[in-house]
Amino acid sequence: MYFAIYSAFFSEETIQYVKATVNFLESHGHGFKLVHHIKKHLGTEGKEYDYFDEEQKLNEEFDFLFSIGGDGTILRAVSLIQDYQIPILGINTGRLGFLTSLHRDALTEGLNLFLKERYTFISRSLLQVRTKNSVALLEETGIALNEVSVNRKNTTSMLSIYTELDGKPLTTYWSDGLIISTPTGSTGYSLSSGGPIVSPNSQCWILNPIAPHNINMRPLIVPDSTEIKICVKGRSESHLLSLDSRILTLENGNDIYLKKAPFYIRTIQLEGSNFFSTLREKLFWGQDKRNTQ
Repeated sequence: MYFAIYSAFFSEETIQYVKATVNFLESHGHGFKLVHHIKKHLGTEGKEYDYFDEEQKLNEEFDFLFSIGGDGTILRAVSLIQDYQIPILGINTGRLGFLTSLHRDALTEGLNLFLKERYTFISRSLLQVRTKNSVALLEETGIALNEVSVNRKNTTSMLSIYTELDGKPLTTYWSDGLIISTPTGSTGYSLSSGGPIVSPNSQCWILNPIAPHNINMRPLIVPDSTEIKICVKGRSESHLLSLDSRILTLENGNDIYLKKAPFYIRTIQLEGSNFFSTLREKLFWGQDKRNTQ
């Protein structure tokens, strides 16, 4: 098998696990390439490896991608894969890690499970974004795995966010912003803003206003076949549009269109792990004294 090894943030601990992963693959006779900007962190031993450029999309020469870091690292890796659907194994060296299946403390055990094919794939839907007036960044990588959000810029005033679903008016949100979340993103920004938790294989979007002034506005779940149109107005001339970890400035009135991307991202779930056990572990569900009585 042939692997891409990707990391976005390089602490000493992360480099330690990159080296351990490389050593494991070498000892089992598998080929790999590392993201190029990791080379300077590997010292002289890094000179003998092959590298890929982070600005280029990966292709079908790779069987799997190992993402070493936290959930943010996986979100960045999505732009490398896009419609090639290379499966991602997340190795968590961060904090929460809802997307990462393998924790650093069980690295060797988890990689052995992987090589024995004791895992399943989770197909995760993505949002595709375009605007009325073309924006270069969206033309290149206008997709989001977690969420797309509209936020204020350079103002403390609320935004007016007119929203349509499948060409029919929904409402105008008077709020600090609006989050459109995928099921995968339901445990991210949307959760922090009072949104529901949705299992990753659900076929839906979550519309979640940020600090709405309309007290009766609540998060709304719609089918992921729904096409969404947003038009933003406000006292400032522009606002922020974010796609996962990428942020750009849009002029007010440049309508935003969102729909389901025509492809999925596949992540690897190792044997013994599932979404609900992750909730119990990461959000401390069930840690109640009454459960032990």
